[in-house]
Amino acid sequence: MKLSDIEGRLKLNNGVEMPYLGLGVYKAKDGAEVINSITHALRNGYRLIDTASFYENEEGVGEAIKSSGIPREEIFVTTKIWISDQGAGSVRKAFEVSLKKLGLDYIDLYLIHWPVPGKYLETWKILQELYTDGKVRAIGLSNCLIHHLENVKKLGGVQPALLQNEFHPRLLQEDILDYCKNNNIQYQAWAPLMRGEILNNGVIKDLADKYGKSPAQIVIRWDLQKGVATIPKSVHADRIIENSRVFDFELTASEMGMIDGLENKTRTGAHPDEFMEYFRKKGLKL
Repeated sequence: MKLSDIEGRLKLNNGVEMPYLGLGVYKAKDGAEVINSITHALRNGYRLIDTASFYENEEGVGEAIKSSGIPREEIFVTTKIWISDQGAGSVRKAFEVSLKKLGLDYIDLYLIHWPVPGKYLETWKILQELYTDGKVRAIGLSNCLIHHLENVKKLGGVQPALLQNEFHPRLLQEDILDYCKNNNIQYQAWAPLMRGEILNNGVIKDLADKYGKSPAQIVIRWDLQKGVATIPKSVHADRIIENSRVFDFELTASEMGMIDGLENKTRTGAHPDEFMEYFRKKGLKL
């Protein structure tokens, strides 16, 4: 991944170009909060917005994009299909609902949010059809392990352009990173800042002091230098701007190794093989 600035892009395995740094809007409230967040981001060079049907803010995302005045083709929009909408009979309807809420003619990247056992392969077949029909520019997966990726690979046809997983200094999963590199699947981080938990780590803080940067900027730079696209979430204008200012310094190989060494397999979200029970306990719609 060649890094230049906030507007820099990488090329997915189908040739589609995607910004390597974007704005995540998980838990950003629909309406003013998400609209203001995206407006600040777009005004300051961001061109990738990551949402999901589960976030219940697709309408606000679409409104912010429409009112930005920026040509649609310059903005890369990701959304995802939720657990309860998976299976051959409901995928297309769920997609059309997201498309309508966003107010768009097409989606840049459409992801399976979680790999529902017995349904995610059926769902993937429909995503392949949506891609072939030109309704989406790229398709991919989220919250998957190697065995999920292998099952998709065995299915054949259009393969994932991207895998979005929880990724931060406490959860590298280098085996999945290597698998994606070997199979030309772009890796992307959600919760790259570990929901803020990693920002008080001594190694990260020492590097922040050395470079005159914030701990968040150190982690985001680490992501990008590892070839991992990233979508840090914030609803605060100053932090949105701060998170994009990571292109005027470079971590050394030894410093990258120091951050890699913080790995201890800690998750802030569900395990991809245990998420159904995890969400049931939270009382979410499955």
